[in-house]
Amino acid sequence: MSSHKKTIILALSGASGVQYGIRLLELLLADGHKVYLLVSKAAHVVISMETELYWPVQSQELQQQLCKEYKVDDSQLRVCGEMEWASPIASGGAKVDAMVVCPCSMGSLSSIATGASANLLERAADVILKERKKLILVPRETPFSEIHLENMLKLTRMGAVMLAANPGFYNKPRKIEDLIDFMAARVLDHLDIQQQLQPGWGKSL
Repeated sequence: MSSHKKTIILALSGASGVQYGIRLLELLLADGHKVYLLVSKAAHVVISMETELYWPVQSQELQQQLCKEYKVDDSQLRVCGEMEWASPIASGGAKVDAMVVCPCSMGSLSSIATGASANLLERAADVILKERKKLILVPRETPFSEIHLENMLKLTRMGAVMLAANPGFYNKPRKIEDLIDFMAARVLDHLDIQQQLQPGWGKSL
């Protein structure tokens, strides 16, 4: 468990692999960190396709549901709407430690790389970059086109971390949940949050 509690923006965009983001949300809340959660319209579609979960599209309804499910209150979890421009995370004055887009679609990647800021997800990422805070993107696409790679390189040069959804197999995973935990653990490592999901290379838990 982490002694220093952080404030993290977690965004789920419309790429396959929403399970990674949902697991990350669970882990962050369980460890007592504050989370601003953004779920794009496309992510809602993917959630309905890839999971058995029902997440309301309305942010207020989703917040009530998730707070009840994870046994937290509004002070720890804040679900923000795509066009909620009055959200604290739309400003550089927000006390936020880092942002994770997990999974990150190529559309969101492109918009972040160009500073489009057409919705709160893109604006929050733009703020993180301009404030020189940590931005972690978890792209889930294959193969990558030249456009994708150019956008990744551009963002990497800005200081963002490209943490592609490529789970390792050296810990001998036995079920899908093990692969999901591998990626969640890698994100937590880059957030400097202690985790006991996966040992490091050559180590055991």
